[in-house]
Amino acid sequence: MSAPIPPTTTALITAPPDLPLIRDSVLQASALIQPSIHTTPVLTSQTLNRFASAPLPGSGEEGDFPINLFFKCENLQKIGAFKIRGATHALLRLLNGPMGTTARQSGVVTHSSGNHAQALALAAREAGIPCTVVMPTISTRSKIAATQGYGANIVFSGLTSTEREAVVSQVQGKSGAILIPPYDHPDIIAGQGTVAVEFVDQVGTMVGDQNVGLQAIITPCGGGGLLAGTAVACMGTGIKVFGSEPSKDGADDCCRGLAQGKRITSVKSLTIADGLRTPVGQWNWTVISDPEKEEILEAFRLTLERLKVVVEPSSAVPLAVVLFNREFRKKVRALWGEEGEVNLGIIFSGGNVPVERLGELFPAH
Repeated sequence: MSAPIPPTTTALITAPPDLPLIRDSVLQASALIQPSIHTTPVLTSQTLNRFASAPLPGSGEEGDFPINLFFKCENLQKIGAFKIRGATHALLRLLNGPMGTTARQSGVVTHSSGNHAQALALAAREAGIPCTVVMPTISTRSKIAATQGYGANIVFSGLTSTEREAVVSQVQGKSGAILIPPYDHPDIIAGQGTVAVEFVDQVGTMVGDQNVGLQAIITPCGGGGLLAGTAVACMGTGIKVFGSEPSKDGADDCCRGLAQGKRITSVKSLTIADGLRTPVGQWNWTVISDPEKEEILEAFRLTLERLKVVVEPSSAVPLAVVLFNREFRKKVRALWGEEGEVNLGIIFSGGNVPVERLGELFPAH
């Protein structure tokens, strides 16, 4: 069944949210965007398997429980993150729909300080239409430069979502551009879910049997587009889906919302996982309805040292949960204890981290 429709809270002009959030929508999205994206690799590491499988000190876990990790490297995707999937899907559906003529003439607009800005800029350039991106004045220079490099016109705004949406409204008033939201739209969610479709197929091929491939997938959770998309993609497959977010610094809005039975609408956080400083969107919440800083850094370090890949701190959060979160490890043993092992997929959502930032995170001792 599809997710219920959340109430409308904005007068911004966007594409009709009429795509049902069901697995078939994600499969169709995968076919639609395939010519426009990379098929990113899946990596494994015996060392990280061993770390994940060993009992945590003082946890009461008895003996090793084999956890076979598979890493989906969306950090190697176009623009360096999975966001190109949702942006491309949303744009293609817009251009092929009733508002397509308007979009071709007036262009598209979004608000983002990071990867969605670059993703929509590239997708719009490939489609040959104008793109305006509203970015907070505190956005990093590298992401501003990358977004401009893909051909977008940048308009700066304040930091809060209210300030950004006010500027989007002004842009729409002048140009008639259509908004493609960064995460809170069915077209975006279905596009992001294509990661999971691809991931499941790749692991099935790797292990030699599509029936004994991935049993679970864990993703980061910021606005919730990747997590919700993965959940929709795995509907009816038996694959369990988990989200992960920092448990401190106020970034655990999804976890707190689930405990309270309602969506948290505002997040104020300075977590190093800066891609997860966003509240879960309304559409994502209808589908979806916790690590410390040191653990994120350690998972980040292991990714660099053992897998030899560069990811954003946000991408290291799921690995931190697998390695260090006692509740999650207890759940894994409870769910798959009788089977004796589990194949667990981790999605590295992006790799857009400036070199200077690496030096800040790991200063010389």
